[in-house]
Amino acid sequence: MRKHYLVVLFLFIVMAGHAQQGNLSGDLMMNVNFFQRDTNIKAPGNKLYDNFLSGGEGGFGLRFFEKGFTATVRFDAFQNSNLQTPTSALTAAGIGMYSLSKEFQNLTITAGHVYDQIGSGIIFRAYEDRGLLIDNALFGLHLKYRANKYLTVKGFSGQTKNLFDRYKPILKGFAAEGDLDLGKSAHITPGIGIVNRTMDQASMDQVISTINSYPMSDRFTPVYNSFASTFYNTLNAGDFTWYVEAAYKTHEAVSTDIGLKRLNGNVLYSTLGYSQAKFGINANFKRTENFMMRTSPNETLIKGLYNWQPIIAQIRPQRLIARYTPPSQDLSEIGGGINAFVTPNENVSFNISYTHINTLAGDTLYREAFVDAEIRSVKDFIFHIGAQYLVYNQSLYQQKVKSNYPNIIALTPFVEVVYKINDSRSIRTELQYMNTKQDFGSWFFGLLEFSIASKWSFAVSDMYNIAPNYKHVNKAQHYPNFFIAHTRGAHRFTAQYVKQVEGINCTGGVCRYEPAFSGARIGVISTF
Repeated sequence: MRKHYLVVLFLFIVMAGHAQQGNLSGDLMMNVNFFQRDTNIKAPGNKLYDNFLSGGEGGFGLRFFEKGFTATVRFDAFQNSNLQTPTSALTAAGIGMYSLSKEFQNLTITAGHVYDQIGSGIIFRAYEDRGLLIDNALFGLHLKYRANKYLTVKGFSGQTKNLFDRYKPILKGFAAEGDLDLGKSAHITPGIGIVNRTMDQASMDQVISTINSYPMSDRFTPVYNSFASTFYNTLNAGDFTWYVEAAYKTHEAVSTDIGLKRLNGNVLYSTLGYSQAKFGINANFKRTENFMMRTSPNETLIKGLYNWQPIIAQIRPQRLIARYTPPSQDLSEIGGGINAFVTPNENVSFNISYTHINTLAGDTLYREAFVDAEIRSVKDFIFHIGAQYLVYNQSLYQQKVKSNYPNIIALTPFVEVVYKINDSRSIRTELQYMNTKQDFGSWFFGLLEFSIASKWSFAVSDMYNIAPNYKHVNKAQHYPNFFIAHTRGAHRFTAQYVKQVEGINCTGGVCRYEPAFSGARIGVISTF
């Protein structure tokens, strides 16, 4: 860690010494939670609620650029934070990331923490999502070389970031991407990629110990190295866009529901789109089999991941619908969806979609039929009306007992109305109703928001368990939310009092379970 601070000190000296010559920018993010115990909504009685009462996290980053040289550093701090594990407190502080990058004509060299991906991210994606405390940057060396206007190659080697530390296994990767015109109306961008992961001895010893606990018939010899390869291509031809990617992973120890197994894996993913001025249609398909990409099979949940799989389902903004967003399945998933947009005139537009997802064995994972319409024909009003019908395999997605948690079948109509008072002020209201007999039962959600453009936003909402399923809840509960936000230049301040129902929180297709929350939250985001 001392070496890290010496590097950061050097970066600060460089930034300070050349601030007048180059471009210096930065950002600040801070969140504070005040925990208020509420047994009625099952807000947990752990140390966060009983002892600590408050906690938060923050990050302050700087970026300096001058003549092709870039230096980046970010300091992160967590004080009784529930962001990493919602039921426990994390207290730690240190250098969250730093990197040095230099462009030499067509060559770019980056050392330190690197964010990048190959293709859509199926075999490798180093990215950050602060909402779920995902930061799996590659710490090492990254090179990118543009050989000519038709070909770009890149390579990297390093270790995956683990908060202020790193996972011990080593990652090495290579990718080559083309850029070719096929006549006047067609264009392709093909690519290939390879990633190799080599486990460290401690991780391997743990895998061996687990395997040796199995009966002789279930034992196998694990391997230190796994390899994953992918081919991908985007074709643009007239009004059509087609993306396809096929990936394969060699045999290795993979964590399954019944323990470690020696498995190889594969993924086939494709999207096809057609778009004109008043009509558009998109379709996607994905088949996944045993494609777990972790630093070692010892890691669980979202730990040690160094890839990202595209999700099949649409991510909806409606509060009730978002409760049952299906995450990608690494071991067994096949499905697809189709989405059509129709705009007959400037006052009306329609969106219709259907999603169908199964396991490879044919078990239902997810079904969704969705329709909505946006109407602008009434002066100063925008109406957004729609409905969703879904089937959601709660036992699999949330790892619960099937007999107690059957598939959720829900119908959710909704309406959103925006009234534009003048050029700077508007009022928005949302009404949603979810009818279901499973999980917590039926819900009603209402929201009222008043906005002053670029300055203020005030909102009050309530999520009410209007028809409870008494198998899982004791009585109907209200989950109110009072929210205020103020923007002043490049600074945004937020404050809210909220009661949040337990459930799955999804961001960018990555999901995790979060317990109920009761209390207040204050946030600051600033850039310069």
